[in-house]
This record gives sequence, structure tokens and C-alpha cells, in this order.
Amino acid sequence: MAEYKLLTKDIGVEGLQTLPVYERRGGYQALRTALRDRTPDEIIEQVKISGLRGRGGAGFPTGTKWSFLPRDVFPRYLCINADESEPGCFKDRYLIDENPHQLIEGIVIAAYALQVQHAFLYIRGEYHDQRLLLERCVEEARAAGYIGERILGSDFGCDVIVHGGAGAYICGEETALIDSLEGFRGQPRLKPPFPAVKGLYGKPTVVNNVETLSNLPHIVSRGGEWFKAIGTERSTGTRVWCCSGHIERPGCYEMELGRPIRELFEEHCGGMWKGRSLKAFQPGGGSMQVLLPEHLDLPLDMDAVMKAGSSLGAGAMMFMDETTCLVNVSMRLVDFYHHESCGKCAPCREGTYFESQLMHRLEAGVATLDELDTLKDICANMDGKCFCPLGDTATWFVMSAYRHFRAEFEAHCGAGACPVTGAHRPLLAGTA
Repeated sequence: MAEYKLLTKDIGVEGLQTLPVYERRGGYQALRTALRDRTPDEIIEQVKISGLRGRGGAGFPTGTKWSFLPRDVFPRYLCINADESEPGCFKDRYLIDENPHQLIEGIVIAAYALQVQHAFLYIRGEYHDQRLLLERCVEEARAAGYIGERILGSDFGCDVIVHGGAGAYICGEETALIDSLEGFRGQPRLKPPFPAVKGLYGKPTVVNNVETLSNLPHIVSRGGEWFKAIGTERSTGTRVWCCSGHIERPGCYEMELGRPIRELFEEHCGGMWKGRSLKAFQPGGGSMQVLLPEHLDLPLDMDAVMKAGSSLGAGAMMFMDETTCLVNVSMRLVDFYHHESCGKCAPCREGTYFESQLMHRLEAGVATLDELDTLKDICANMDGKCFCPLGDTATWFVMSAYRHFRAEFEAHCGAGACPVTGAHRPLLAGTA
């Protein structure tokens, strides 16, 4: 099977972050083609044909999402979600660091297809260096005529504004991102109306993430049918996987969708660190359900992984070896969600608090078996009952770990310490 590199094929070329080098590698030719030879509707149609699905986690078809914009309602906006905050996720940062003009070209192509004159690139607060890099690249592109009025002599004009967030996980949710852009506290909005109808400043808005838009120059250059031929029927193209944990070669690797997870794990990541055994892994970031070694032969296919009880999510693979305590991992992830809960709804605000308190008692070895039932009850009253999906996801890893490693959870009860690592963890204040 041929190996496809789309988004990362030029990474490693010296100076790729500068406009002259990007142009020498064929950069901005897709934008020229789009403005000269394609109508906006033709580009939307090619994106639909390509089967490109959003790379931010939900996996919604990009062309279909674009078509939800009401016709003839202007102004309309494009928001780029670079608020990559999920534990284990760093592939959008990699794409920004290594090939920022590819993203900017994708943004302007999308803006042309959607007839947007203002695109807002929302980048997380912790990505300070990446924000400065993008600001410099946007200025380079503006000076070269790729951004601004009458782009490349056409009748189309668009400005790109880089906006730094304040470092809140919730702002990765599209309506919270919009609230933050408007100057409010980032919190999710009730839907409907969806952003396509009433988004930024009450106007039709599309929110796409970094990796999704980075695919557009390739789709415009080579066509939707060409892109669709890569991957599987419903998971087309490639994805950039950011891999971490107990592996020999942590990093970002681009692979065609449909290839087995084992290939990513063994050939690219080099297998387990120090020859240890794989105990479990998360295929899509900190919120996704845990999978087991027997799932390594699953294809990198959104539907296949979902059928196995998890999700490819935001493309973050986290591998855990035999020494890992799944209760400890659960506790740390729950602490993250408790800290990051925006507090808008009670199931998430209160649920993550009690979930965190109980997980600390469990990891310290002082919880009772009855408290495991309480944990399940807390999660059952959160999953599907929160205002936005980010509250629901605070339960997914914990419950999947409990389902697969129930004996390990029960062994913690009354043990006085972590039975896996032997660590004596002091209790949090108020949890005794």
C-alpha cells in the first residue's frame, strides 16, 4: 500500500516557516487555482466529494457543515479553532510550528469558498510562541497579496485576525470559542440556533480546526476524488497522530486512515518503552475511552474505533505500560476536567468535584467498595446530562477503565495505598 504524506510531506525543509520557502515548495498555488478557476460553490462541492471530516474530535463532514450556512446572508465569519487543550494533544501545534503557511492558505481558500471577509484564528493562550509565529506569517501573506483586499487581483478580499485565548479548555467548544471572541467569558451556548445560523456577532459562522483547514490546499490542487481515494470509504485522507506515553519514539506521525493502529504503534512509535508490555491505550485524547492490546489491530477508522467502544477524537494516542495504575490515570484526568469545568451547568460543575474527591480517596486506598457504586452513580448523572459534551467526556475514561480493570479498582478499596505502584498518596483536604 502506498504511503501518503500530505500535511507533513514538506516538514523538515529548512525555512519552511517563511513565505519564500513555502512558495518554492508550491505554496499558495492552490489559492491561485481557487480564485482563478473555481467558483465558491465548486470548491464546496469538491470538499463534499473528498469526504473530509473535521479533525477536531467530532468528525463531522466538512463540506456538509459548510452547506448549512444560509444563502445570501452576510456578513458571515470563519473561526479557526487552534485552542488545542485536550490532554495528550499536540498535533495542531506541530502543524503550526512546522508549516504555518499551509494553514493560512487553507484559511483563505475556505474564506473564499464561504465568501467570508473576516477569519478569526483563535489560538490557545499557552501557545504563545505559535501565536507570534502565526502573526508574522499572516503579515508575510498580507504583504504578498494573499490576504487583504482584491487577493491576487481577484474581486475577493479577506482579512485574517490572530486572536489569543486565555487558556481555558472549554474554549475548544465552538460556541464557547465564539463567546470568548466576542469578549465574554468563554461558556457554551444553548443549541439551536447553531453557529451556522447564528454564530459570531449573531451572524452565520463556520468553526473549523487547524488540521481540517490544512487539508484544503491539497484538495483544491488535486481534486476531491483524489482525496477520497485515500483512506476508507467513510474516513478519507490522512491524519496526523500525536503519540505519547510509554513508547520509544513519542511524536507526530501522519498516516493514511484505515491502516492498523498496530502499524502506528510498532513501526512509527517503536513499540513500548524499554521492552515493557502494553497495558492499555487511549486512541483519541484524554477524554476518550481506554482500549486494550487486543484492539491494536483495529483500523485507524473513525467508525471502527467507535464500534469498539472509543473514538479517534482529536488524534492523540496515549500508550500505557504494565506499570501504569489505571485508577491513578483516571484520578489525574478527572482532576483536569474538574479544574477546567466552566461551571455553567450543575452536572459538570458538581459532578467533576465529587468525582475528583472520590478518585483521590480511591487512589489513597481508603475508599470502600460501596463508593465504587457511588462513582458509577455520579458518572451516570453526568454522562448525557451536561450542558455541553465536555462535561460528559469527564466520565468516559473513568468508566471505561472501571469496566476493563474492575479488579484493579476494587483492589484499591481499603488497601491503604495504591496496590499497583505501592505509593501512599495523602488525601486531599475534605476527602477523609
